[in-house]
Amino acid sequence: MRRLPVYLLVDVSGSMHGEPIESVKNGLQMLVAALRKDPQALETAYLSVITFGSSAQQIVPLTELSTFQIPEISAGGCTVLGEALKLVCKCYENEVTKTTSTQKGDWRPMVFILTDGVPTDDPTEGIAEFHAKTSRGNNKWGVAVSCAAGPGADKNLLAQITPEAVVELATADPDSLKAFFKWVSSSILETSKSINESGTSTESISQLPPPPPEVQIV
Repeated sequence: MRRLPVYLLVDVSGSMHGEPIESVKNGLQMLVAALRKDPQALETAYLSVITFGSSAQQIVPLTELSTFQIPEISAGGCTVLGEALKLVCKCYENEVTKTTSTQKGDWRPMVFILTDGVPTDDPTEGIAEFHAKTSRGNNKWGVAVSCAAGPGADKNLLAQITPEAVVELATADPDSLKAFFKWVSSSILETSKSINESGTSTESISQLPPPPPEVQIV
């Protein structure tokens, strides 16, 4: 079975403490619940959660929806976004089955990056790794989206990571974060549907459902 890997990179730095991080946890619960209601997503989508604060950690490895459990997340520290980008590349190499001459590999992963601030590490190497090509000459990622949650996020830097797909929230309030996670779940559902019905995956933000008013495309 060809899986649809979905990597969620979540900023858990000190500025996300309190209401924002609680909204993220609620958003993850809502996302998983929505995906589990859909037979196509339940069959295809696998989720992983990577957090980045003072360190980058894969707190949930690539996991099928039926056994996915919402992780404990707390906020504090700085914002090592560069390390998170390196880590998701490592996870890709270790977890995603590649296509060979004898078998079809997994679908190209979807990546969603959520941050409310600017990196406290140098993200240059992480960005370069994130954009590195595979041996087939294709990008590693199917769709990769960065979300600037509030005015403190650096949209110009995020555009260097995902040049074709940056969205922004006016504030990192509960309603905006809920809208973002609802849109992410709709995007995964739409991609799962495309895979199951036509055998094609989503490779552009233009193929995703239109975002709600709280989520503006930059």
